[in-house]
Amino acid sequence: MSQVLVVDDEADIRALISEILSEEGHGVTVAANAEEARSARGASKFDLVLLDIWMPDTDGITLLREWSDTGEMNCPVVVMSGHGTVDTAVEATRLGAFDFVEKPLSLAKLLRTVEGALDSAGTTAMKARSMLPSLLTPVGRSEVMQSLREKVQQYARHDASVLLSGETGTGRGAFARYMHALSRRAEEPLTSVTTASLTESNVEEQLLGSESQGQINAGAFERAAGGTLIIDELADLNATGQRILLGVLEDGKFTRVGGTEPVRLEARVVATVSADYDARIEAGELRRDLLSHLQILSLKVPPLRDYAEDVPELLTYYVDKLVDSEGLSFRRFGVAAQNRLRNYPWPDNVRELKNLVRRLLLTGSDADISLQEVEAEISSSAQTDEPLVKQDLLALPLREAREQFERTYLQQQLVLCDGKVGQLAKRVGMERTHLYRKLRSLGVDFKSISSDD
Repeated sequence: MSQVLVVDDEADIRALISEILSEEGHGVTVAANAEEARSARGASKFDLVLLDIWMPDTDGITLLREWSDTGEMNCPVVVMSGHGTVDTAVEATRLGAFDFVEKPLSLAKLLRTVEGALDSAGTTAMKARSMLPSLLTPVGRSEVMQSLREKVQQYARHDASVLLSGETGTGRGAFARYMHALSRRAEEPLTSVTTASLTESNVEEQLLGSESQGQINAGAFERAAGGTLIIDELADLNATGQRILLGVLEDGKFTRVGGTEPVRLEARVVATVSADYDARIEAGELRRDLLSHLQILSLKVPPLRDYAEDVPELLTYYVDKLVDSEGLSFRRFGVAAQNRLRNYPWPDNVRELKNLVRRLLLTGSDADISLQEVEAEISSSAQTDEPLVKQDLLALPLREAREQFERTYLQQQLVLCDGKVGQLAKRVGMERTHLYRKLRSLGVDFKSISSDD
């Protein structure tokens, strides 16, 4: 009979798991906290440990690290928690966890995991690594998100460089990590370089590394050998850095600062870039030839407003994630609040959604998040200088919203007509005299764009 230790601070969960596993013929010992778990392992030998992450005295990851550091990881450990965060998953994997079971518990999944852990004690590390891709999978059931995941899965099978473009906050880096987790390089290093932190004086050493008197300091290319190197926000990479990156991609090798022997490039390079990168090229801020080398495979990560139907699922995901990872109080979004946020333009995309959820969990006390709370939050962060597609017109009275739309619409149409009101009248289907009055009432300075025909 297998002996299982269940460590969870919730009495109901301990009782439920104990009852289920006992009926399956397992011997079960329960512990309400880390101290009881230590005592139980000191007194008995177990074939499996089910370990909760969040406990009042010592969290599960800390306890797992303690067992790993002292050589007491002599049986499989299954981690139990709400939506797993990337950091939690990576750390649990590194420490040897066998699998990750999400709460609320699916008893069928729990039993399958328990049986799998008991049957394969010798393959713990292999199983632990296999849980990472599912925890890194971007959330969303929309056609947009399903198509994006399929494209990432397709690209993960190759080694060619990838360019991930999109607006800030869309999660380009998360897709890069997901691609790495699905690739044959998943067990090798994942190294990320934040280009804004590189200066003209340190970029060469940071990327290429250095060597002096036999001492080698590995740069980003070398640290990522065998794995994936993420260049985060390519347009912020200075001119020297762009030149170095282009040279390494062209040659497939590099030489450390102070070195003489070339080092082969063995990392896959994935770069993220802003959605307006064509304009950055035209402005001379980004090298076109560098883009050509990087976008052998390219992927456009869409703004959140393009898959707004996934907003309710994202809200639920981030509530669970922040409760789990930061210990915030659980709250749920009411139907009206969810519907309002589905129709919000999210100018800063998924990052803005996550920050909104965090603020509402930190500042509110009621179990339900109301429409009024949501309105107060989004109105306080409204940006009036954003493009129309990013403006929250639902927050304005009807007259102001209509005027804002008409002003932006006519300004953009006027640009397309080279400032010629006659052409604009034909394009928008308005009588010319009426159009002049409309432009003046909206404050559109058509004379500054071009003279009329």
